[in-house]
Amino acid sequence: MPGDRGLTPAELQLDERGRLRHLLTTEGLPRELLVEILDTAAQFAPVAGAPVKKVPLLRGRTVLNLFFEASTRTRTTFELAAKRLSADVLNIDAQTSSTSKGETLFDMQRTLEAMQVDMFVVRHGSSGAAHFIAGHAAPGVAVLNAGDGRHAHPTQALLDMYTLRAHRPDFRQLRVAIVGDILHSRVARSDIHALRTLGAGEIRVIAPSTLMPSGIETLGVTPYTDMDAGLAGVDVVMLLRLQRERMRGSLLASPGEFHRAFGLTEKRLAALGPDALVMHPGPINRGVELAGELAYSPQSLILQQVEHGIAIRMAVMAMIIGRTEGA
Repeated sequence: MPGDRGLTPAELQLDERGRLRHLLTTEGLPRELLVEILDTAAQFAPVAGAPVKKVPLLRGRTVLNLFFEASTRTRTTFELAAKRLSADVLNIDAQTSSTSKGETLFDMQRTLEAMQVDMFVVRHGSSGAAHFIAGHAAPGVAVLNAGDGRHAHPTQALLDMYTLRAHRPDFRQLRVAIVGDILHSRVARSDIHALRTLGAGEIRVIAPSTLMPSGIETLGVTPYTDMDAGLAGVDVVMLLRLQRERMRGSLLASPGEFHRAFGLTEKRLAALGPDALVMHPGPINRGVELAGELAYSPQSLILQQVEHGIAIRMAVMAMIIGRTEGA
């Protein structure tokens, strides 16, 4: 099968001029390109408040949402982003598609490419799935990773950085704590790479020992298995969603025990002071990752993250398939 299978995701996502060809991971994304994405999103953000919430940049282009995992929130924001750029959008529930009848992912990709699709937005439970599709993509067909296994969720990290930058422009002064299931989290990995690229002063990861990956220090973070020690003095708390299968398994005693030991409570947030910020990729498990009353408190950026997700996804789509060929 033809393709760029020998390239890593970081290498594959850039063209020979260093521009975005695909978006597969925040790992290895050059700082200047990451900042360009954030700046481009800032240009698109006002579209949300306009009487007509559309710009014609992707008119005549086709974006296909190919989701092998259910995620209404993520798929909806990608769909809105593409439609606000005036693209034609197709949604395929790959869980009920022909791949479940024996067709290979490669054959499915080729079939959909024959329909003249310009971009695949791919969400898949297997790490590397988006990389595989990008490595075998036909010329002119782009791939945007909407989350693959434990590997990466780059647009979530980018919208987190955009939201954070609006409140704390100087990342060098930031002390950030990422809390929860670090072991299985593609969001944690993508956020860590983005924070490091933007020069965050300190990055901590906090989790029970059963949910802390061995060797996580190699990513440039400091691990803590004690919540209160890990939170001491931080400016930003990034909470991760705890998946229900982890709650029922042997990795945790119970959701209540997790909240007691690792949940963000009013008392813990008060100890950080009124300037500390709270983030969460959603959906929230109230009373597990955080006390329910904190979800929409003045220190919470959670709704802003949702809003900014559309602008970030518009920016990425515009930068990849909205530019003039050869420009």
